[in-house]
Amino acid sequence: MAKVVHKFGGSSLSSAARYHAVANIVLAHSQAGDLVVVSAAGKTTDTLVKLWQTFEQQDLHSGMDVISLLRNHQQELIQELLSGKRKAQVLIQLEQELTQVWQAFEQGNLQEAALLAHGELWSARLLSAYLQQLGVEAQALDARQLLCAPQGQLLHRVNEQQCQRLIGADKINVITGFIAADQQGQTVTLGRNGSDYSATLFARYMDVDEVCIWTDTQGVFSTDPRKVASAQKYHKICRAQAQLLAALGNPVLHAKTLSPLHGTNIKLAVRSSYDSDALGTEVVREGGCKHKHFITTLAQQDVIKVHQLEQGELEQLRRQLQTSLIACDVKGVWHLVVPQQHSGELLHHFGERAQLLESNVNGFALVAPQRELEKCQQQVKQGLSELNLNGRFSYLGEGYSLQLTDEEIGADSLGYLHQRLLGAQRQLAVVVAGLGNVGEVFVAQFAQQLARLRQHIDVKVVALVRSETLLFDPCGIDTEQWQTAWEQNAQPYTHDELLSRLAQLDYEHKVVIDITASEAFSQLYPQFAKADCHLISANKYAGTAPLVWYQSLKQELAQRNLQWRYNTSVGAGLPINFALADLQNSGDRVTRVQGVFSGTLSWLCSQYDGSESFSQLLLKAQELGFTEPDPREDLSGRDVQRKLLILARELGLELELNDIELSALMPSQLAAGTWLECQGKLDALDEFVATRAQQAAVEQKVLRYNADLRIEQGKVEAKVGLVAVPTSDPLAGLQPGDNIFVVNSNWYQDNALVIQGPGAGKEVTAAGVHSDLYWLASKLS
Repeated sequence: MAKVVHKFGGSSLSSAARYHAVANIVLAHSQAGDLVVVSAAGKTTDTLVKLWQTFEQQDLHSGMDVISLLRNHQQELIQELLSGKRKAQVLIQLEQELTQVWQAFEQGNLQEAALLAHGELWSARLLSAYLQQLGVEAQALDARQLLCAPQGQLLHRVNEQQCQRLIGADKINVITGFIAADQQGQTVTLGRNGSDYSATLFARYMDVDEVCIWTDTQGVFSTDPRKVASAQKYHKICRAQAQLLAALGNPVLHAKTLSPLHGTNIKLAVRSSYDSDALGTEVVREGGCKHKHFITTLAQQDVIKVHQLEQGELEQLRRQLQTSLIACDVKGVWHLVVPQQHSGELLHHFGERAQLLESNVNGFALVAPQRELEKCQQQVKQGLSELNLNGRFSYLGEGYSLQLTDEEIGADSLGYLHQRLLGAQRQLAVVVAGLGNVGEVFVAQFAQQLARLRQHIDVKVVALVRSETLLFDPCGIDTEQWQTAWEQNAQPYTHDELLSRLAQLDYEHKVVIDITASEAFSQLYPQFAKADCHLISANKYAGTAPLVWYQSLKQELAQRNLQWRYNTSVGAGLPINFALADLQNSGDRVTRVQGVFSGTLSWLCSQYDGSESFSQLLLKAQELGFTEPDPREDLSGRDVQRKLLILARELGLELELNDIELSALMPSQLAAGTWLECQGKLDALDEFVATRAQQAAVEQKVLRYNADLRIEQGKVEAKVGLVAVPTSDPLAGLQPGDNIFVVNSNWYQDNALVIQGPGAGKEVTAAGVHSDLYWLASKLS
């Protein structure tokens, strides 16, 4: 079964050396059943057109000269590539066909389409014979046996049946491009660049995986790389932009080429037959990559104003002229931008409906993401002014901006415009996972942060993830309208699908921001790293995972030069991770970190004075949304234990979670059963806290739930639990809900470094995540 259709253009077959290179590509990239579609070699089609022109003029002498050119070129290729009986047979066939052509010329019954078809026939026959000589099972096929197109309308069902019947599953099938037949068997052509169109038609009919267009360029560039050295080659572009470029006359891909691929998963790639090892450009379905920026130039154009276009008239004219017609709707009146050599035909066709507005103008079209076009249009106007180019016609279309000028856009002007409009084009794709309280605030704050972030790098939110649902747009999600987009476009997803999409994102930089509380999601971090994603975590699970897993993740990130920021995993927006890193980077040695790391437990302990029971305070905190749905998650101290482990590892200590001694802020009997069942036993909690509070009061102390890490003479002691602290201690004066971090080091022995402030709350936590994102953006710049 065919897997790939390869298409080789005339420049790829222009000499014996090029045939040899093409054969090597086929050997390396094909298997039995695959299709190889070929154009006429080199300038063969142009020579055949000259022969037709001499026939129309009945110039026998010039006709004989052109026949000689054709014979010499084809004989030269055959002599250099083939040998023995195979060479003799192909030479005989060539001579027979040239004799028939000349007889038809002399007798006055030469047919244009049948004449032009010889170029592709000769290419297919020669390449197939050369592959056979190399020991490859190959056959040459005439597309007129496969494609029926009466009056230019392809009979798709008939063609599909013919292709599946005649294309061999056990051979390399070398097929002529460009040509088809009508129902009487007469030759018809598929028009300009018809061989590319043939390739995608065969791909559709044979349901292959991929079409590869092998050409003399390495792919699709931001502008003409022959004129602008800094032109960027794109490894992926979307079909919609490729179609738009084709409609604007860009020569790399053509509109007809893409049409058979609509609604399929068939891949389309553009690669260089001159450098087959180089990565090319993949043309992917909409949503498979971000929209790019392109500048494509236009030369010798006319602008024709047309009133009352009839339905389908433009498309008919495009087919008839085999050229691009750019149609601009200016306040309800159509303006057609057309190559100058065709304007006479159009003016004649439209008659009194048409008026020539501009003649022999030049210019360019800028293709860009729709949201950026108006800004780009302003840059275009300024750039033209600086280049002293006089604008004659401009138009802002869907996905593109058109600008026509008096003078041709030379290489220097094109390079200047390219630099001004495209620049470095470095972008950071942001994936936000977790749209709970903190996540929603983070996204809401995003619009305010964009200007600051874009001082360093262009940033786009490309995915929002909630539980089992995903909103994904590689071109960027409008964070001010994300709820509407979510309602309309969010889809169920699997982790594998998310990872696949991240791997395919064609951004210079990517970051996954994890604001979930999901251990399962944190386990995806190694795969995110393999997809070249930076990480920002409010989630604590990855930072407290088993040490071997944690160290492996850190190593993977380091090898790929990826960053992992997790400041909000401890202390919400407080800069404790920054402070510890700065102390170590400055040469200091931290000897102790202690404090109150839970905003919930801080509020409970600070509020408790014995005037109401601890359980009443706990229920009040639950009503205010300060606790987890099951408040025992807070009382267990496990969250504080995890935070202390994150800080310990930040200091380079190789600790596991169980290395930190844990004492819960509740009696052990409350850990069993559901929270509903537990509520009947809260007297035990009140007694547990009251007993310890009374003892602390006797000693003129207060209760605080403390995390404590000590590093003394190489020994590490870490514990989390309820402690009594003197009223003079920094922990005692803590505001309800605040966190406090007390750090001792060689430089802060007697007078500790204290960081204190809100340790919870969706606004400060979201702001802390934004701080990490800003740090990453500045780092990437």
